[in-house]
Amino acid sequence: MAEYYDPETYPKAWNYLQTGTIIDQYMVERELAHGGFSSVYLARQLSDQYQVALKEYLPRKLAHRTWNNVIVANSKQTIAMFKRGRALFFEEAKVLANLKHPNIVEVTNFFRANETVYMVMTYDYGVTLDKIITKKTLPITEEFLLKVFNSLLAGISYVHERDFVHLDIKPANILVCPGNDALLLDFGAIQNIGVYRVNKLDTVLTPGYSPIEQYDVNSPLGGWTDIYAIGASLRTCLETKTPVPAVERKEKDNLIPAAKLFQKKYPDYLLKAIDWAMAVNAADRPQTIAEFKQALVIP
Repeated sequence: MAEYYDPETYPKAWNYLQTGTIIDQYMVERELAHGGFSSVYLARQLSDQYQVALKEYLPRKLAHRTWNNVIVANSKQTIAMFKRGRALFFEEAKVLANLKHPNIVEVTNFFRANETVYMVMTYDYGVTLDKIITKKTLPITEEFLLKVFNSLLAGISYVHERDFVHLDIKPANILVCPGNDALLLDFGAIQNIGVYRVNKLDTVLTPGYSPIEQYDVNSPLGGWTDIYAIGASLRTCLETKTPVPAVERKEKDNLIPAAKLFQKKYPDYLLKAIDWAMAVNAADRPQTIAEFKQALVIP
């Protein structure tokens, strides 16, 4: 089997798995979502027709799908990065399979096939927070924010207690389920707290949500790192746009405090909690989820 994409050998690749495709013990129904590194499909278990979400590792800048669904690197130059990412994806699946919490997406199986890795997750009904914000499908009230984010904090606290940090919290990775319970998605950036980062592929950055320490491989990461992203996600709910990137704020912080900008629309305690979580310097933020949750308690 070739380890890279050769246009002379393989026909043009399909971008996505087609409806009816069988992968291991699952049949693909349709695509649910896709990003730069993976795609998620609605699928059914062949044994009992139970619906699941099937996530496939396919970084489109590094690899292609061939006509027979085998994933191969785009060139000899991208083989190493593709394999490194594939190994990280597999590690993510192993970690998630051992994390069980009602506010975290549940991985029920993972396996290798087609020269890539697949992750099987429970299929949960809901709408991602970014779509609620942009399409204005629900009113962003104080009550809504407290319900969504307190349930989200319960899941993140569970992750932190097991010495992991998520490192990619943002509205697109928060599924709002019936009853406004939150489900934290996409653990592709998860890392052990205290692990020294040496590889660029080990760091996921999302401008506006990643705090300044995430840009520096020598800076320690901890609960405070995820707390910045939570604060930024809360601010996005109020402002309906992505906050200014932390690197720009580090140079010159022109971000108007939420407590000043939204003082006529939302209560002071909530706005001050957002500003505290979004402090540029890590030491100036809440250091633990418990500390931040206390700031979200209605006076």
